[in-house]
Amino acid sequence: MQARHTRPDYAALAADWPTDITAARAVQVEGATRVVRHDDLGPVRHLAGADVGFEDAGTTTRAAVAVLSFPELETCDQALGRFATCFPYIPGYLSFREIPAILTALQEIETLPDLLLCDGQGLAHPRRFGLACHLGVVTDLPSIGVAKSRLIGTHEAVPEDRGAWVPLYDKDEIIGAVLRTRARVSPIYVSTGHRVSLPTAIDYVMRCTTRYRLPETTRQAHRLASGPAPR
Repeated sequence: MQARHTRPDYAALAADWPTDITAARAVQVEGATRVVRHDDLGPVRHLAGADVGFEDAGTTTRAAVAVLSFPELETCDQALGRFATCFPYIPGYLSFREIPAILTALQEIETLPDLLLCDGQGLAHPRRFGLACHLGVVTDLPSIGVAKSRLIGTHEAVPEDRGAWVPLYDKDEIIGAVLRTRARVSPIYVSTGHRVSLPTAIDYVMRCTTRYRLPETTRQAHRLASGPAPR
């Protein structure tokens, strides 16, 4: 495991957290300047996915983190974390609602991953600081945004073949890729999170996607959190 991946005190990171949109926006604007958009990762032997849900009528955020071996994609560690919900549901600010619980779960795992595949946006975000960027910068772990739906941007039609992709644009800037992980199945939206370039992100997402639309990291985390994994 890389020496750089020393474990910080995730619980302390979750304790000091914005609770209003003005403070959250300031964090995003500043945090976007710290995102590393090129490859800065070593050998990947373990990668992780997270799934987030809510309990107690939404007052408790529950996160599941599943760590998989790579390239075998076998689950080797997992944990659940709970955190009092501290931010309202506002599109574009979901990381402030979800990350404290994810950090709580990361605190509990024994195998720190070399790469995070996040169920959400990375650079494909109005302020270029989606959940994958935010979690990557906070933890200093390489991260990739893997979203089921588009938040912003435009793109051409994606060819129907597995592995085909087209750029996702915001004006003239490429902010991600629209990737077909299964032939003739709806594509997913992949973007850089932190310390991973877009071509590398696409490669890892495809290598983590087997028979289903979503990568195994997302599926195994969902199974831990909620039961049967989504397709």
